[in-house]
Amino acid sequence: MSSTTSYNTTTPNGPDTTDPRDIDWTERQARAVVPFDVVDGLPINPITSGLPEGRGGLWHWGEVVAADAVVLAFDINNRRRVLLVEREDGHGWALPGGMLDPGETPKAAAVRELAEETGLKRLPGEFYMLPARGVPDPRAGANAWMVTVPAVAAIRDLPLPEVQGMDDARYAGWFPADSYAELTTALEGEVFAAHVALLREVLDA
Repeated sequence: MSSTTSYNTTTPNGPDTTDPRDIDWTERQARAVVPFDVVDGLPINPITSGLPEGRGGLWHWGEVVAADAVVLAFDINNRRRVLLVEREDGHGWALPGGMLDPGETPKAAAVRELAEETGLKRLPGEFYMLPARGVPDPRAGANAWMVTVPAVAAIRDLPLPEVQGMDDARYAGWFPADSYAELTTALEGEVFAAHVALLREVLDA
């Protein structure tokens, strides 16, 4: 999908009380990052099967698209660190990120979420985008799920920028990440399930 793609987005201020059978799923299916079926008026999670009926811990019905910021830092010895936040909801360590606002591009969302959750507003380089993909979000239900468009940027040979946990992030910090195994050894706690595969892909490439 291009930067002009019309993504499935939401502006949640609370759980969507709409009857999902009243939603135009044909229109949302046409915009979906991950194709999905609709059975008896309910969208069917195409990423994780066997979940209880409903939205789970998500506020929306069907697919919603997020962007996640993968910010890597390399020192003069080419040792690598990655910027993570500790989620306030108890789901562990995660990449800064969140849902796209209507009309927002994934890159713009990644920049915005990075600033909102860590205070990091400027990077010396540009983000490059990885392909959109479905993620096994632990909050998902049989009729609600998340997909993400990852944005990756690198900082080289600079003092690490100061960061702090903000918004819905309890803590933000830089962690050793020459491999995914090194990262998990450095963390006290679990990696957010929706980001495990993405971090493995980037760190163990």
